[in-house]
Amino acid sequence: MGLEDKKNVLRMIPYGLYVLMTENDEGKVAAATVNWVTQTSFDPPLLAVAIKKDSLTYTLVREKGLFSLNMLGKKQQAQAFTFFKALERDGNRIGGEAFENHEQGVPLLSACPAYVVLRTVEVVEQGDHHIFVAEVIDAGLRAEFDGRADAYILRMEDLGEKVFYGG
Repeated sequence: MGLEDKKNVLRMIPYGLYVLMTENDEGKVAAATVNWVTQTSFDPPLLAVAIKKDSLTYTLVREKGLFSLNMLGKKQQAQAFTFFKALERDGNRIGGEAFENHEQGVPLLSACPAYVVLRTVEVVEQGDHHIFVAEVIDAGLRAEFDGRADAYILRMEDLGEKVFYGG
């Protein structure tokens, strides 16, 4: 298989878009758009999330062991692009987006329609992204929607013809 064929085949895997957030004990907040996320267990509810190993987000999640995934809705392309780069906290905002703190001590984006709070249970250290297996310890809906829940999530394809991740 050629390199371009491999990229195109791997890009056929559909990806939702989420903003992963965490905060260390000194108040440093990290937020990053992530898309390699999947549920791996019903009982207990576990997710697998891939985080780039040379990022601030990775460092803080390893340190804290707790993080949030903020689900982006179909019309939140701007927020997805905002968190493609490292940003500094400005009060209770990051990248111009407001957030509040969950009782577990992790930030939640205020404008997202839903979130989960996760506790790391294992890290698989392979490749340029490490996989965090994490238990869902809280979840919340902030917006009502009609139809299927998975139809409401912003997907990679919603960002345009030339935006890809993976492959």
